[in-house]
Amino acid sequence: MGHHFSKRRLAGADNLPPGRFSASEEVLPHYSSYSSGSETAITMETPTRRTSEVLNSRQDNRRPSIYSTMDAMPHLEFYANATATGRIRRSRPSLETLRKVYDDGESGSNTCGSSTGSVSALQECGKESEENGPGEKTFQPVRFGWVTGVMIRCMLNIWGVILFLRLSWITSQAGILLTWLIILMSVLVTSITALSVSAISTNGRVSSGGAYFMISRTLGPELGGPIGVVFSFANALACALNTVGFSETVRDLLIEYDSQMVDSINDVRIIGSITVTMLLLISLAGMEWESKTQILFFLVLMVSFVNYFVGTVIPATPQKQSIGFFSYRSEIFLENLLPDWRGPDGNFFRMFAIFFPSAIGILAGANISGDLKEPEIAIPRGTLMAIFCTTISYLAISSTVGACVLRDASGNMNDSLPLNFTEACDSLSCSLGWNFTECEQSGSCTFGLSNNFQVLIQVSGFGPLIYAGIFAATLSSALAFLVSAPKVFQCLCKDNIYPYIGFFGKGYGKNNEPLRAYLLCYIIAMCFILIAELNVIAPLISNFFLCSYALINFSCFHASITNSPGWRPSFRYYSPWTGLFGAVISVVLMFLLTWWAALIAFGLIIFLFGYVTYKKPEVNWGSSVQASTYNMALSYSVSLAGIEDHVKNYRPQCLVLTGPPTLRPALVDFVGSFTKNVSLMICGDILMDEKSVVSQRNTNDMIKWLNQRKVRSFYTSFKASSLRDGARHLLQASGLGKLKPNILVVGFKMNWQESSGQDIEDYINTIYDSFDSNHGVCVLRMMDGLDVRDELQTEVNQAFEIDEAIESDQQNSDADSDVDNTKNTASDQIKTVFQNKQGKKTIDVYWISDDGGLTLLVPYLLTRRKCWRRCKVRVFIIGEQQTMENDRKEMMTLLQRFRLDVHDVIVMTDSERPSLPKNTRVFEEKVAPFRLNEAQLDERTAQQQRTECPWKITDKEMDALRLKSERKVRLNEIIRRNSKHAALVLVSLPVPQADCPSCLYMAWLDTLSCGLHCPVLLIRGNQQNVLTFYCQ
Repeated sequence: MGHHFSKRRLAGADNLPPGRFSASEEVLPHYSSYSSGSETAITMETPTRRTSEVLNSRQDNRRPSIYSTMDAMPHLEFYANATATGRIRRSRPSLETLRKVYDDGESGSNTCGSSTGSVSALQECGKESEENGPGEKTFQPVRFGWVTGVMIRCMLNIWGVILFLRLSWITSQAGILLTWLIILMSVLVTSITALSVSAISTNGRVSSGGAYFMISRTLGPELGGPIGVVFSFANALACALNTVGFSETVRDLLIEYDSQMVDSINDVRIIGSITVTMLLLISLAGMEWESKTQILFFLVLMVSFVNYFVGTVIPATPQKQSIGFFSYRSEIFLENLLPDWRGPDGNFFRMFAIFFPSAIGILAGANISGDLKEPEIAIPRGTLMAIFCTTISYLAISSTVGACVLRDASGNMNDSLPLNFTEACDSLSCSLGWNFTECEQSGSCTFGLSNNFQVLIQVSGFGPLIYAGIFAATLSSALAFLVSAPKVFQCLCKDNIYPYIGFFGKGYGKNNEPLRAYLLCYIIAMCFILIAELNVIAPLISNFFLCSYALINFSCFHASITNSPGWRPSFRYYSPWTGLFGAVISVVLMFLLTWWAALIAFGLIIFLFGYVTYKKPEVNWGSSVQASTYNMALSYSVSLAGIEDHVKNYRPQCLVLTGPPTLRPALVDFVGSFTKNVSLMICGDILMDEKSVVSQRNTNDMIKWLNQRKVRSFYTSFKASSLRDGARHLLQASGLGKLKPNILVVGFKMNWQESSGQDIEDYINTIYDSFDSNHGVCVLRMMDGLDVRDELQTEVNQAFEIDEAIESDQQNSDADSDVDNTKNTASDQIKTVFQNKQGKKTIDVYWISDDGGLTLLVPYLLTRRKCWRRCKVRVFIIGEQQTMENDRKEMMTLLQRFRLDVHDVIVMTDSERPSLPKNTRVFEEKVAPFRLNEAQLDERTAQQQRTECPWKITDKEMDALRLKSERKVRLNEIIRRNSKHAALVLVSLPVPQADCPSCLYMAWLDTLSCGLHCPVLLIRGNQQNVLTFYCQ
């Protein structure tokens, strides 16, 4: 199908503004320089600037090139994804536009996008500039810097419930040394992940969606989609975790003041439900209010930390000594240095599982990447600084509390030892003037590191400030996670990867707040708050976040090793191997911590991954998986090129002259039936119209149509003067290395009798050229023809149906048309016979000539498909009556050695009989219009006709080839008699000698395949073996 471009005149060229660098300008330009970092840029300006050149600042910045007034100088907006930010797409002029301007004369500058440079386009640009000018008031969304947007947010998330309520208990269980090891292991995982996040976030502008956005845009939707669901769910769980921590503290206060509402569990549920509801209301107020609340929490935390460290150096009062606090003592530090495992949770990995949620806040800044001023700068700087500061604080608190507080204390003032105490006492408390031996032995101690979660409150200088710190840490973390989960889920919803979730992606307000997603996150958090057990929720969160970290690290590793030119992160302090190490250690830790939770997480991801892989969403994010696919394809293609061909590895690689595949779906479906997942298929479209062009847009539409039809094929269009030239060039140029066509597949020319002799010559010579270049040939014929143009009401390639007129008004180029006609073509899927189940019909193979086995291989490949699986293959061969049984046995033996499942072998013994006179007459009537009729011409005229019309059949050629012609007629009679009810008939394609006229050969093909209601395939290999019964 040709694609034609109608030229449009550029009316009113005089009204266009002259170029900035016009040779007619008399005023000398002056140069000004400005510094940008370490580089100095020089710009050239003229003292006077025309009104048309200052339509707006954006247009003025895109100056024309000195080469052409239509050509544009480099500008950032040409590379910006305008559709992602809701702006009108602006791009540089296309090559077609530049070429058209040169043809019509340079008439002006087009600095307003990718239009054809007309005056109207420029005027529209000016109107648009005025509409969007400075006078229009717009509401700008709130944007945060790296301190408030990332560092403080990450620190608040890391300083969560674990720091105040579980760190002292973990220190008592694991000891100071192993607690430091747990902290450093967590920091190792989070630091490596932070480096990977920094690399990914600086490899291009990061939009909203945080971890999901980075993983999906790096690894593609197959892995990005599942991790988006898991990560959103994990953030909702983290919100519940911190809310439960806050509720536990409030409950303990109520118990202390004898104000318990119901019981210890239900009080946590009631307080947690009220708290998460209040946090939801703050979130719904908008990001600006949420950010101010976070800063307030941060200041409270700083005060509480100062209060704690001051309390550790204040001498302990007798009341504090009774609960185990003795200020800094070396003997206490040495006692708490080693582990003392107690209870069912007393093991290293259980402690790690409980502590690790305190380190999961490193993605808090990345999760709101859409609300940051410069995400590529803010995320690396803020995240790494937050990790450093919080790591120091965790190490300091664990070591100081371990140096000040005993593991066990009774809180009874009567347990103090008198000065004259002489009884034997081996406990460390005895050397400090207290005897806690009784409660240690009975396990009834209620104070100390091992027995009380409120140790930091007891150690501090002023206890209520620690309560304020706990409230600030838990509420800030819960609020941050309550904001992060909906933001991530909103991005997932907008990508339309999964069905039925788009409802939650709708945004409201100037910051596009996902209010519906907030409510969903609130419901999930509420469900887990009802569990009311901190130690139960923490391991679940650890697994989900470790899974996210594993994929983030793997994303960085995978993007690095693919060597894609598009992987250019400005953050340099990372290594792909540290990313791989981080991914592996995250997966290992998942199973070491809570194996059943790890299995649940991986099961969910595998299920979601399978769904996305099956659905194949129409997104293209330039992922590293695509880069890896390219690398593997290139590497394997190069490796394959050095391997010598072997008959056992032969595959039918087909170049199918379909024209536009949408016009011959039956031809596409048939070849796809035996090449899908087996071999190469290329749909060739030869454009012979002078005005037609090879359009990338048309190519994309054809590939989309093939993908919708589930046909695995390439599509290539080629401009040529004739079908023969185009096919010859495609056979030589298409393919790569060993992935080159070895079979040419064409449709039968149904209208050959109405066509001119030159068209027939062109068609038949295409087959001749294929034989001469050692390619196999297949010709498919169907009773109703292959072309479905009448059903699609679209244009057809004249190379195949040249006799039918083509309306001139359908020849406009898609690029110049306001209506995209190709989309209708791409969406139409006409069902063909090759998509139907064939039932128990037969596939009849008339193996007249041995071509190397291709005639047998194609039906075998067909019967491997579901539609053809129940069909029985019958093989017909030529034989004599006397040797019929021996011929049949020999063929059966050969087919069995080939391991081909053939139902029956039939020997045709009547092929030598003369054909019926009426059929012979029909054949002669077909070739009569193409006879030279030399008897009616003089010698000179006959010679001239033979030279000018080589396709015509002379009397001599007709007599010489009469026997062959009659045998074709006779064979057709046999085929029609034996294959009335066949699903498909394959007949060996005759190979003509070089002196055979093309019209006579065309008549042979017509005669062999006529009169059948089922598809007929005339097939011929290149006379080289494609089947073997040897093992080597």
